[in-house]
Amino acid sequence: MFGHCLLRRSACALFLFVMSWRGLTAAEPEIRIDTPMPPPGWALLERELLRANAAACREFFDKYFDERGFLLCVERWGGDDGPDDAIENCNDWPLLYALGGSDQVRRMYERAWEGHLRQYTLAKTTDVPLARDGMFYKEFHTQFDWMHLGEELTVFNVMGLGGLDAANQQRVRRFAGLYMNEDPQAPNYDPQHKIIRSMFNGSRGPLLRKATALDWAGDPIEVEHRFKPGHGERTYQEMLDHFRDYTDIVGDLPQNLRATTLAFNAFALTGDEKYKRWILEYVDAWCERAAANGGIMPSNVGLDGQIGSATGGKWYGGTYGWGFSVKVPQTGEIAHRNRTMYGFAGLANAYLLTGDDRYLATWRKQMDAINAQRRRQGDRWMYPRMYGDQGWYDWHPQPYAENALELYALSLRPDDRVRVPASGWLDFLSGTRPDYPESALQRDLARIRQRVAAMREDPTTPDTRLADDPMKFNPCSVASLLELTLGGVHPGVGGNVLIAQLRYFDPQRRRAGLPEDVAALVERLTADETTVMLVNVNQIEPRTVVMQGGAYGEHKIAAVKIGDKETAIGQRAVKIALAPGAGAKLTLQMRRFRDPPTLDAP
Repeated sequence: MFGHCLLRRSACALFLFVMSWRGLTAAEPEIRIDTPMPPPGWALLERELLRANAAACREFFDKYFDERGFLLCVERWGGDDGPDDAIENCNDWPLLYALGGSDQVRRMYERAWEGHLRQYTLAKTTDVPLARDGMFYKEFHTQFDWMHLGEELTVFNVMGLGGLDAANQQRVRRFAGLYMNEDPQAPNYDPQHKIIRSMFNGSRGPLLRKATALDWAGDPIEVEHRFKPGHGERTYQEMLDHFRDYTDIVGDLPQNLRATTLAFNAFALTGDEKYKRWILEYVDAWCERAAANGGIMPSNVGLDGQIGSATGGKWYGGTYGWGFSVKVPQTGEIAHRNRTMYGFAGLANAYLLTGDDRYLATWRKQMDAINAQRRRQGDRWMYPRMYGDQGWYDWHPQPYAENALELYALSLRPDDRVRVPASGWLDFLSGTRPDYPESALQRDLARIRQRVAAMREDPTTPDTRLADDPMKFNPCSVASLLELTLGGVHPGVGGNVLIAQLRYFDPQRRRAGLPEDVAALVERLTADETTVMLVNVNQIEPRTVVMQGGAYGEHKIAAVKIGDKETAIGQRAVKIALAPGAGAKLTLQMRRFRDPPTLDAP
């Protein structure tokens, strides 16, 4: 079913993709590697993981999507199950392609994305006023929060790493414009107070009233014996009760900083300084608010620009705020749903654009301010996560460490390393877990096997399937490849950018990713050096790879050293020619954050 329906469109898309990329020419300095290297186990596992991922995604696509790219499910609006969940079924597929996955992977996620936009533009609500004319307007959520908008954009926001056709380039610019007041129907941003005016925002602008449970839960639906909502609700009433207290949405909050990724991608695509200016203006305002609030980002800023003014003066107020604890309807238990950690996305984007450590310092100060509230309980320290009328609460034995790994991946500072909880990958980079590469790759291979086996046993039919039901079977498993080949961190499911020290391109096929038969292993990272092993596992054919500094070309490769020989580079990319069966360890002298991020190939 799948193969024939995509051939004509994929040929056109490939033409647009090739024509839109400038690079992969002979302009990069070239280094030849002729030393034979028996294929290491990790290298063979990497190549197998790329192959197995592509095959598993093909089977998943054929089961859950039709020839239009529509997800075979009951379309719904809401925070329990909605448009964001539908496209999340293709999470990590663009990353797989950008790592070197097959061309078919790209054809599948592009078909799913186009189908998704059409499917949820046609889908309408009856009772919920926000989506009666379509859940999407101008191919974007009409009005919703950035926890769910981030999930909706998890696929799209990394598609540029593999190349964008003309339609998606236009969407990058249009989506960013929704938050820069370029669309008169979407006045989401207040430039005077430097706020996004509501938690609910999108292509129809901000929602400037209290939200209702109906706004969040979606239209009435039969639940018992038909659906199994992801939060465990047994009836539609319990779905409403889940969102009973989700009312305070007017004004700005940290999770809106995720919107800066739209402008980041637009800047990386076009180089237009207006996108950078808006990002820094908005993020700077949030840094100032954190500084004025004892180092902690407040969870409400009112329409007047004052901290807490929309929540009775409480800096910790608002839905998903520091004091947002609610009752679970089916159990009566209290759930703590603080989502302020999503504000880190804006700081990361500003740092990628500038290399200015004050953005990361804002997050360090927040972590330190929270952990300074620790208290002794018995023989151990306890650390809070929540703040309400009674002060700090929700105590844990581990320090607050939200986004600590991402913070370290950006700074590569030893003092940030100690903030990160246990990490096998970082232990490997420090030399204490030599077995980690093979065990991590084998873990992801096992994950593929387990998910495909479960998918084959899935008893749901399109009319008994919610959009998020297939997500637990999505076989795409790339976390180990991101770590080991790129020196990168998985961007999560919030529509975040990719943080990585390296990226690769295939000059023969003129596309992103490791060329066929090439494997890479980042063995050491510091702020000045990256050590990487490259190997061609093909014993009879040569291979050539272009290696770039940073996921978006933001790092310069000053020089490459192999053994005793050092070659000056002074550019963001270098071409490596690998003889049949050859490999070597390369030490790259890095000048990090010296170039503006770009989606152009080198």
